[in-house]
Amino acid sequence: MDMSINERIRSWFIKKEKIQKGGGEKAIEKQYKKGKLTARDRINALLDKDSFFETDLFVEHKAKEFGLDKKTLAADGVITGFGRINNHKVCIYAQDFTVAGGSLGRMHALKITKIMDMAMKIGVPVIGINDSGGARIQEGVDALAGYGDIFLRNTKASGVIPQISVILGPCAGGAVYSPALTDFVFVVRNISNMFITEQQIINSVLGEE
Repeated sequence: MDMSINERIRSWFIKKEKIQKGGGEKAIEKQYKKGKLTARDRINALLDKDSFFETDLFVEHKAKEFGLDKKTLAADGVITGFGRINNHKVCIYAQDFTVAGGSLGRMHALKITKIMDMAMKIGVPVIGINDSGGARIQEGVDALAGYGDIFLRNTKASGVIPQISVILGPCAGGAVYSPALTDFVFVVRNISNMFITEQQIINSVLGEE
């Protein structure tokens, strides 16, 4: 039997509320214990009250390899949208470490590039809050291609709109290449980390300690 309009609306609100909890209560509590806020906390703290309009909340990954077809990743691990700071318009995205470590997959990247395109179109700053382990390895080249699309926007936006990066976690690989291409990079003592890859991989490639 088809759901009534009221049932569909109720189902929509339940799904929305679940997605807005990111990786769930346990993951959020773990984030707090590290002295870190969640992605939504950060956006709400930065923007003017009630000014944030979220885009693409219901986006889901399309990957099927390595068990991802059985996993649902809330908002695909990144919150995107626009709002105001001191009544000035900005576009913003915040990677959600409670969802798959904030790792970047194809849809995650598309959400970011979409908000970057919007910022360039309307001529406002774009702010990236980075808290990510880098490319989502299960998505392979699709994730790497996503980073390529972001880097392209970084170069196209250079000198056109202000690009601001905030490093609020252990960011690796592409999660730091993009900030390196932006105009301003902010870090926080004892929380921010920027590195190409982990020590074990570097040792393996170079063949030395």
